[in-house]
Order: sequence, then structure tokens, then C-alpha cells
Amino acid sequence: MSLVAEAFVSQIAAAEPWPENATLYQQLKGEQILLSDNAASLAVQAFLQMCNLPIKVVCRANAEYMSPSGKVPFIHVGNQVVSELGPIVQFVKAKGHSLSDGLDEVQKAEMKAYMELVNNMLLTAELYLQWCDEATVGEITHARYGSPYPWPLNHILAYQKQWEVRRKMKAIGWGKKTLDQVLEDVDQCCQALSQRLGTQPYFFNKQPTELDALVFGHLYTILTTQLTSDELSEKVKNYSNLLAFCRRIEQHYFEDRGKGLRLLLLTNLERIYLKSRSIKNRPNGSVKMAYLRRTYRE
Repeated sequence: MSLVAEAFVSQIAAAEPWPENATLYQQLKGEQILLSDNAASLAVQAFLQMCNLPIKVVCRANAEYMSPSGKVPFIHVGNQVVSELGPIVQFVKAKGHSLSDGLDEVQKAEMKAYMELVNNMLLTAELYLQWCDEATVGEITHARYGSPYPWPLNHILAYQKQWEVRRKMKAIGWGKKTLDQVLEDVDQCCQALSQRLGTQPYFFNKQPTELDALVFGHLYTILTTQLTSDELSEKVKNYSNLLAFCRRIEQHYFEDRGKGLRLLLLTNLERIYLKSRSIKNRPNGSVKMAYLRRTYRE
């Protein structure tokens, strides 16, 4: 099909209303999906919930290979398949649903800059931990990534993915970073997000945008994922307004909505939030507490 024909088909599809059977695909939740992919999937789910668009989450062992870009999540809407948050946001906008139409041009530019910050820092740090930190690779990543496949395919695919990610890390200058340096980058990113959020309910005051969905996806997943140590989640816990932000979105967009999108019980994040306020009631206050986090298994 030519580019003109593809554009025409996309225009026709965009003009159609959002169907009730729209589907989001990701890897197996209980035993396969990794931190970065789980965060990306949750960000898209949050965005669609904020747009009040129904979506059914379907887990497939080969979701990564089903995706047109090779990345998850992807959505199947009508006869269209779209992957990753950015293209999904544009696809949804073409159907008349946008979270950022109320922003002026300066605010839109600022929103995009913070989204780049999250992708360049938090997403990259997640990938580093999964594929470059030897403890995480040995105890979690290889076993989970290859879990749906028989031997020796499980090992072949895991090592192939590890080689791809490590090559990318070298290309962007993260190949020789230590874990402490990566955690420091995460802390700086969280500090910037905390300062921008301040005491507002969302990053641009009273209404959420795709930035809020993206940040929620990553922070919530970091807070609620069991890794080999608590060092990554502790960086997020140092910022009480970010914890309150995650709690607010979970409560408003997931806690009271069904269709298989319910996440953790609210009391999990509520416990973090209340304890953080009792220690230091300010955005960048130090939070030192025990938090019962979920493991990858449900």
C-alpha cells in the first residue's frame, strides 16, 4: 500500500468513533513483563482512562513480536494497530480526544520537554537496571524475559535482547555508568518533576495531560515492583508530592473503575503517602519507611 493510501485509510479510521472492543496488548503480567514495559503499558492505560476511552488489556507472550514497532504496549482499534504512547496520543487526538488542547503553545512545549526528560532518564534507568545491572539480570530479567519459551530459545532471546539494550546504552553514553550514577540521575529527574508539580494536583494544575499519564506509569511501576534492592523505589519515595500524585491518579482513574484495570489496593500507596507526610510535609522531604511492595506475581 502506498503512503497516500495509508494516510487515506488512517484518516477514515480516525473519523470512526472509539469502539467498545478496543484492545491493548502487553506481555504476560504475572511471569514475563519487565519493569520498563510494565511502566509503558500503565502509562497508556492511564492516558486512555483520562480520555474516558474504554480499553481491554490482553496479555500475550509474543506481544513484543506482534507490535508493529517491536515495542509494547500496542492498541488494536477497529482495523488500526498503533504502538507506544506518542503515536497512540496522536491517534486518539485524530479521533477528537485530547488532554492538552487547553494548554497554550509555551505550556505544550514545556510538557513535551518534561516527557523527554522522563523518557531519557526514567525509562533509560529502567532499561539499565534490567539489562546492565548484573544482579537484576541474573535474578530477574533473563528468567522472566525468556519464561514463555522452551530451552534453549529462552536463553537465546534473552541474550539477544540484552545485547541490543547494552549496545543502545553504549551509544547514548550510559554503557560505562555505575549503578550509583544511574540512581543519581533518577533522583535528579524526580527532583525536577517534584519541583514542577509543587502543590498542584497535576503538572498543569487541575486537569491531567499525557505528561501526567507518562509520569504516573513510570513512578507507580517503580514504587510497586519488587527488584533485587529498594534503591530505585527509595529515590521516588523521597518526594512526598510525587507519592500523593500517584495515589491521586490511582484512586481517581483506576480504583473505582472495573474492566480489569484495577491495580493495587489503594491502601498500599496510601500507606506510603501518609507516612511520608508524617515525616516531612514538604515536596522534597526525606521519606524513610518500610513499604510492603508487590512482587511481579499477582
